[in-house]
Amino acid sequence: MTTGDSLVELDEVTKRFGDLTAVDGIDFSVRKGEFFTLVGPSGCGKTTTLRMICGFEHPTEGEVRIEGRSMGSVPPEARDTNLVFQQLSLFPHMTVGENVGYGLAKAGVEANERSERVSEYLDLVDLGGFEDRNPGELSGGQQQRVALARALVNEPAVLLLDEPLSSLDRKLRKQMQVELRRIHKQTQGGFFYVTHDQEVAMTLSDRIAVMNDGHIEQIGPPEQIYREPASEFVADFIGDTNLITAQIVERNGTTVAEIGGEGGFSVPVEDRAGEVTISIRPEDFTIATGDDVLRGVVVERYFQGDQTNYVVDPDEDIDELQVVIQGRESSVDTGDDVALGVVDGAPTVF
Repeated sequence: MTTGDSLVELDEVTKRFGDLTAVDGIDFSVRKGEFFTLVGPSGCGKTTTLRMICGFEHPTEGEVRIEGRSMGSVPPEARDTNLVFQQLSLFPHMTVGENVGYGLAKAGVEANERSERVSEYLDLVDLGGFEDRNPGELSGGQQQRVALARALVNEPAVLLLDEPLSSLDRKLRKQMQVELRRIHKQTQGGFFYVTHDQEVAMTLSDRIAVMNDGHIEQIGPPEQIYREPASEFVADFIGDTNLITAQIVERNGTTVAEIGGEGGFSVPVEDRAGEVTISIRPEDFTIATGDDVLRGVVVERYFQGDQTNYVVDPDEDIDELQVVIQGRESSVDTGDDVALGVVDGAPTVF
């Protein structure tokens, strides 16, 4: 599986803890200069995967390679990686500058060069001039930037990030997402990010790997993961969706999945029979008129400024649907009868 632009490679990697298989035969690579995110629910094996890359755990089977070199016998301190934890672990008895330069000092870098590189990387994270501050004097976001500078100053081949934004409030987390993208573009290094937060993964990543129960369900760019999910799990985990059971029928010589019976709408399908599951994102519904629509009643309405969220109870034997209408397109209110259409090509059939 080795390719010329691969930075980190996992080749059929399995990790067992006694009878528990935490990671089960995963196989992927992180490219040079790429922001790659491993996303999945708690307990799916993503942190164990990160720990195998940095050397804190060793695969039961398979191989981890960094820059083409097998990491089988390489200890964590000898790997060209640095790790940013959820708990930042800044040294409270050291200044910001001493925290950032700690790894350089351990590596024997001379004081003058160390000072220059500390200043360079504090500038990179917009904390120039903070060298003499105490970490306890900084905000949560500033402390996060210090931790990033400390991890980057040694210029590792790959920076590993283990849920570093999860302890921040929503506004600060969004700000730090922008900062991380900016820093990644400036350094052009390889970033491997682990998170359970789908929004963070979608915002930051060049590519995403969706993990579930020790397996990789899908790898691809964020838009592909969102628009073309490979499984029901991916569709349901990444963003919001409606999973609807539908019957395959012939309608006017075309094979379609029929939602809501003859009076509902249909989705063209190929080489399917019997019953299927269809994923429709809330924003891919439309308030429609005419034929090929699904009728229902609005039971909830939530105005959110740039969009309005609805819960619609269909007339047919279908669970309530989540519907999002952008902008000023609809004035439908709670209790109104509505007809729902769907954007052509938007549904995914499983």
